[in-house]
Amino acid sequence: MNVAGIPYRTIRLHADGASVEVIDQTLLPHEFRLVHLRTLEDAVRAIADMVVRGAPLIGATAAYGMALALRQDASDTGLARAHAHLLATRPTAINLRWALDEIHAATVHVPPAQRATAAYRRAAQICDEDVALCAAIGEHGKRIIEEIAKHKGSSPVNVLTHCNAGWLATVDWGTALAPVYKAHDAGIPVHVWAEETRPRNQGASLTAWELGQHGVPHHVIVDNAGGHLMQHGAVDVCFVGTDRTTAEGDVCNKIGTYLKALAAHDCKVPFYVCLPSPSIDWTIRDGMAEIPIEERSADEVRLMRGLGPEGKLTSVLITPPNSPVANPGFDVTPARLVSGLVTERGVCAASANGLAQLFPERVSHK
Repeated sequence: MNVAGIPYRTIRLHADGASVEVIDQTLLPHEFRLVHLRTLEDAVRAIADMVVRGAPLIGATAAYGMALALRQDASDTGLARAHAHLLATRPTAINLRWALDEIHAATVHVPPAQRATAAYRRAAQICDEDVALCAAIGEHGKRIIEEIAKHKGSSPVNVLTHCNAGWLATVDWGTALAPVYKAHDAGIPVHVWAEETRPRNQGASLTAWELGQHGVPHHVIVDNAGGHLMQHGAVDVCFVGTDRTTAEGDVCNKIGTYLKALAAHDCKVPFYVCLPSPSIDWTIRDGMAEIPIEERSADEVRLMRGLGPEGKLTSVLITPPNSPVANPGFDVTPARLVSGLVTERGVCAASANGLAQLFPERVSHK
């Protein structure tokens, strides 16, 4: 996607052939800065501190993190250590474990001297595959927008999204925003309600920024405005992403997604979840009981970050200093509240049968 008219991916191998270049998302929307990851420790920090975030991008970064680690230590011990350290960074997004397992499989039977090369090669493939998956999700989701547009005449299709599941959360295109970009590029009038998504404000800072860069009409709204807009007919469809989807169709996404699904269900607004298949955890069936929910730092709630009076990034305390804080990063939306899952293979019901129709090979291998 474009930044000031220049095409970027969120992650790419640097020209030196060794270090990895990523966008520092902690500085957006106020500063666009590329940073280099040169070691395993750099990759671990980038994921843990949310320099990179979004399930697919976390997976891609972890894959390259393994390659960086194997440049330092390509022994069996080094391979196991890198896998363990990266896996511990974020517990909820399943793409992380998937990508690490992919790199492990591509290197464990390779002589140590060739492991780093094999890891870089598979990491690059993972990135290219993610772009293709997200582009396909965009095409399938665009058809949903097209159908709605047929009944709206010249009025734009109003899409509500939560958190950031655009190209910044993936290698390119995004998941929940891929249909929006595809529709916009095809000349279909579309408008996005971007929920701010407390506590890190990834909708207000990231979704709004990338939509603006691409020229997509949008408004930033507070999280609690979504239900009100649905009640008044101002939302035609909801598109959200997911960090982990169960084999039964439960979806785990940024905290607050469940409340949007409830409002959409009550207001009869279609609620779609957009996901590439690496985000599906085929080993679990009950999202409420089996998906680990990351408890994040209290400072994300206690502090608000933005530009100060002198134009410098600063943090401001907004809670009483001694008030305790709980900060669960994700919630689980039951499959019954999901209108459909938009995958690279098409749209299906959020159910075991629906997923089986699109991914029959996963059922046969149970």
